[in-house]
Amino acid sequence: MNIKLIIQVSISLLLARWKQTLVAAVGVTFSIAMFVTLLGFMNGLNDLLDGLIMNRTAHIRLYHDINVSKIQPVDLLSPQTKNFVRSVKPKNQRLEIYNSAQIMQAIKRDDRVLGVAPKINAQVFYNVGSVDLTGVINGIDPDEENRLFMFSDYVTAGNYLDLKNIPNSIILGKGVADKMAANIGDVVQVTTSKGERLQLKVVGVFQSGLQDLDRVQSYCSISTTQKLLGVSNNYITDIQVKLEDILQAPAMAIEYQRYYETDAIDIQQANSQFETGSSVRTIISYAVGVTLLVVAGFGIYNILNMMIYEKMDSIAIMKAIGFSGKDVNMIFIFIALSIGVFGGAMGLLVGFGISNIIDNIPFNTDSLPTIKTFPINYNPIFYIIASIFSIVTTYLAGYFPSRKASKIDPVIIIRGK
Repeated sequence: MNIKLIIQVSISLLLARWKQTLVAAVGVTFSIAMFVTLLGFMNGLNDLLDGLIMNRTAHIRLYHDINVSKIQPVDLLSPQTKNFVRSVKPKNQRLEIYNSAQIMQAIKRDDRVLGVAPKINAQVFYNVGSVDLTGVINGIDPDEENRLFMFSDYVTAGNYLDLKNIPNSIILGKGVADKMAANIGDVVQVTTSKGERLQLKVVGVFQSGLQDLDRVQSYCSISTTQKLLGVSNNYITDIQVKLEDILQAPAMAIEYQRYYETDAIDIQQANSQFETGSSVRTIISYAVGVTLLVVAGFGIYNILNMMIYEKMDSIAIMKAIGFSGKDVNMIFIFIALSIGVFGGAMGLLVGFGISNIIDNIPFNTDSLPTIKTFPINYNPIFYIIASIFSIVTTYLAGYFPSRKASKIDPVIIIRGK
């Protein structure tokens, strides 16, 4: 087998039908470009939508839920009998996590933990003239909240550090600020469910992109929230845990719940609907991309099949002068792979260029103030998958016609001519 001669013959056949070769290469280029662009855009969109929740959600949240007592007094009185108690009301219990400081210190020493942030959840009413708007104030540590959950990215007006530096300050949700017609520097009044009232200075506006949250949610420092609720300075209702590996969250949530005797919820359980949507969108994008590549493979197959049909005389002559069936097979596989490699390389470049153009198209919306352009994910794995698919599909597209060419009997063809 003379590899150099086989390559020369393959190039001659490619150039002899250069228009068909160009069409096949363009088909591969288009398929690869659309594959890369589609996956980049769909996964960028997934990252955007998931980020709205995932970036602002703790991997594990420790808290005290309001539950009905599992053991009723009647069960203690007669433990040997089966008791049926209907319409049981929750017992009166505080939402505070006891020994929260010690729990946070213990969790911070866990090598699997990236960071811990305390939080207070307070149900309040925003007093607007004679109208009271229901809402929630989250008492946070601004520094830890920003380090773990990128809090500053969602503060569209003002400075998040003012929560720490200015006493009795508040960052209002965008929807709340619009309803109250409140601007930075204004003073608003809030009332707790127990009737405690406090005037707070607006130092910023927060917009998460989820309008239902932005209509009720606001932020204060932990000390201001404790003052609003009239509780001690060790009062904490939530402990937010950020992990090094998010996949460990379900198991660690169960571990922490049992060890610290609190309720715990992991991020997968809290946001299962978002993960489901992301998975479905990813499957659809891969399915469409693979379909494009398969269609391009059929195009190459048809072109090579026609090329073999038109080159029957040439194939017969090559076999008559000493080319073996394996040599002929190699010639047409080389032709197919040449189209796949060239078209695939051009497709990667074109796909990257289209993705870059999309990434720079302005995308301005009031609901997502932190997003300025359309989202694109440039994950190298997309380009690796596209490269492998382009080679595999073009190889298969060339293999079957090449088998047909290698089995041609030159005597029959020459006799027919």
